[in-house]
Amino acid sequence: MQASLNKKSSSIFVWVTIFVLVAIIGFAYVKWIPYYAKAFIAQSQHSIGESIISGEAGAAPPASWHAAVEYAIAYGKSIWKAMILGLLLGSGIKVLLPSRWVSDLLGRLGFRSVIRGGVLAIPCMMCTCCAAPVAAGMRQSRASIGSVVSWWLSNPILNPATLVFMGFVLGWGWALFRVVFGIAMVLGIAYLAERYAGSDATASPTDHLPPALEADASTGNILLRWMREFMTMTIRLLPEYLILVLLLGAARAWLFPVFNADDSMIWIVAMAVAGTLFVIPTAGEVPIVQAMLALGMGAGPAAALIMTLPAISLPSLAMLGSVFSVRIRLVIAIGVVLSGVVAGLSARLVF
Repeated sequence: MQASLNKKSSSIFVWVTIFVLVAIIGFAYVKWIPYYAKAFIAQSQHSIGESIISGEAGAAPPASWHAAVEYAIAYGKSIWKAMILGLLLGSGIKVLLPSRWVSDLLGRLGFRSVIRGGVLAIPCMMCTCCAAPVAAGMRQSRASIGSVVSWWLSNPILNPATLVFMGFVLGWGWALFRVVFGIAMVLGIAYLAERYAGSDATASPTDHLPPALEADASTGNILLRWMREFMTMTIRLLPEYLILVLLLGAARAWLFPVFNADDSMIWIVAMAVAGTLFVIPTAGEVPIVQAMLALGMGAGPAAALIMTLPAISLPSLAMLGSVFSVRIRLVIAIGVVLSGVVAGLSARLVF
């Protein structure tokens, strides 16, 4: 009996170690090393590239199939490595990590789990869509809704690399603005999502499985189960995700009809809604807002975009449909829009 327990503990240690190594090597290759180099570019050139919405033009292209494909290709080139990493880690959490460990760390209700989720997200630095598969894996491993939402939002909102880019490109006042409002945004939305989740706040979407199925899920070759889960998650998430990216790419001209919006309330609300729906790669909001400010956009709409563009998107909300109810996703989306509006109104007084 003791030998069996020791063997099981040794096996768990091996697979947890493999998961941690994949995460460290993956983040170093996809995020840490490239962003370290990009920080020097931001410092020296005060730019990290063109706006993915309009490129060198002064406006987004008219809605068309060409505009959709063009955006999907440009966006895909920016995120494909991080998306693969997100799928590997999201499936790995379900297969390689004991769900009891995840539940013990992030499964309780309240701010302690919410804060832990946010802190764990800071070194990951993923965009909202690439973080979505990992968030799904966390939720299915019995992390609470509050901790998952906090982790998911903190990735793009409190991304330290993006904050550095923002400081060098837009000014350190904007970076500080993002930190202050970002922390409030993450904690507030995570709290509301947990509160309105009701009895679903801690229960995992897999809690209804019969014991025989859960027992069967713990047997067999772990590596094969990991690859099978990876393929299942990929097939389930990517087709819908790609369709929504194409639609949003085509709709750029409708979501961002002008780049020189004034500080009026209507433009703050419009940009908060557009930023919540639209999808961008990590730190994509920095060149977007830089281009719009150069064309005369007011501080209010710019602040609304700074807070909402990276936070969530229509595709990332769709990707979490299997673990978050429609009600929870509506609470998150409305919370992001309202956060953008409040940030925009505040920016009119600050900048």
